[in-house]
Amino acid sequence: MTDTILYQVPAPHVARIVLNRPDSRNAQDTGLLYALNGAFDRAAQDDEVKVIILAAAGPHFSSGHDLREGGSIAEQMEPFGIVGTWCGFGCAGAEGRMAREKEIYLGLSERWRNIPKPTIAQVQGKCIAGGLMLAWPCDLIVASDDAAFCDNTVGMGVGGVEYFAHPWELGPRKAKELLFTADWLSALEAKALGMVNHVVPAAELEAFTLALATRIAAKPLFALKLAKEAVNAAEDAQGRAGAMNTAFALHQLAHSHNMQVHGMAVDPSGLQVRPKATA
Repeated sequence: MTDTILYQVPAPHVARIVLNRPDSRNAQDTGLLYALNGAFDRAAQDDEVKVIILAAAGPHFSSGHDLREGGSIAEQMEPFGIVGTWCGFGCAGAEGRMAREKEIYLGLSERWRNIPKPTIAQVQGKCIAGGLMLAWPCDLIVASDDAAFCDNTVGMGVGGVEYFAHPWELGPRKAKELLFTADWLSALEAKALGMVNHVVPAAELEAFTLALATRIAAKPLFALKLAKEAVNAAEDAQGRAGAMNTAFALHQLAHSHNMQVHGMAVDPSGLQVRPKATA
């Protein structure tokens, strides 16, 4: 695929997509997200692939959005083929930022969530804020015993990441605690809450995930598609999509407020308490 995304076929009917920016702890710039979307498209459109694994190179799954990406919003978007129908990336004020985030954050994450094939996130180390937006759209999550999860966006003056799946992943009370405190959620805690399916020793993470994918790939693909569609529809019947769109609108309000008050999209005081993904 690209240097930032690796595409592998480790077993029959299984594709593995690997985030490959280990030096930045797999921070998500625009190029990585579009390359990842291309890899998901490749796997989704290959009728030989039944299961997709999302993995990451290096000690950590993802440190979240790459806040170092330079240039205007229009310049960040220009090199890439837009997947959705939103427009106005070069517009002033809140309009341009909302357009970009509706496309590459909420839009791409929702698109990956609805791929009609089982997906498994293989998570090690830290998974921070935007990293959740890569793991949560996957159908299953297998975590190493050293994995830890965090959404620290409230500390930066924003009410949560753009793909606001917290209440469905954690339940409302734990979702509020995670957001209010920005505390770390261990792999075992995440499993107890139902967010993670399995916790395994780090040395066994890749092999365990591949074995799980292989077991799933033994099933008929059409039946797998229908089972996924049924469960996703049950979530959406509970109001997931509408609630997520409301949270996204509030997220944009926070950016606009911070631009007016602080001259930047986040509250700068919160940047000092961003969790570190170094180990």
